[in-house]
Amino acid sequence: MSESSCGCGCGHDEPTTGASGAATATAAPARSLPVVPVEGLPELDATVVPHAIRHGVIFGGLESLAPGNGLILVAPHDPLPLLAQVEQRWPERFSVDYVQRGPQVWRLRFVRVAA
Repeated sequence: MSESSCGCGCGHDEPTTGASGAATATAAPARSLPVVPVEGLPELDATVVPHAIRHGVIFGGLESLAPGNGLILVAPHDPLPLLAQVEQRWPERFSVDYVQRGPQVWRLRFVRVAA
């Protein structure tokens, strides 16, 4: 059994990089909303969730958010495949902002857009 190329074991492929080294895959565009402070938002630390259930746990956390509420996702890598899956499941339902971009941990603020 082979591990995914990102090394996280969640079954997706890491985005390829071009000659500049920049990722060629793109995440779903973030919606602009008033900035929700990071303080006070619950934190979902995906780095401690087993790989086999990681995306399911994150989807459950996002699905539980009421409009206007949010959470901070802590991820072990840039979650571009996850962001694409979120946008595919729930088009334009979440605003996503990077709070921290690696190198060891990525932190993203998800806020559910009002219906």
